[in-house]
Amino acid sequence: MSKSDGKTIKVQQTASPARRHHSQRETLIGLRLNRIGRLSELPDTPQTRGMIAKVNHLVRVVEQK
Repeated sequence: MSKSDGKTIKVQQTASPARRHHSQRETLIGLRLNRIGRLSELPDTPQTRGMIAKVNHLVRVVEQK
């Protein structure tokens, strides 16, 4: 997908990364999330989907455009 597609995903953090593996904390930071309740709008790419899958127990997908 190219960046001009305009497809985005809104992701919200729902749980704390406390007592989680450091790679999961780093993934949340990569998704621009670091606080419960924070929303981030990200491009819908396979890389982003993989990051969401890695921390799916800590986040939820709010909206897809």
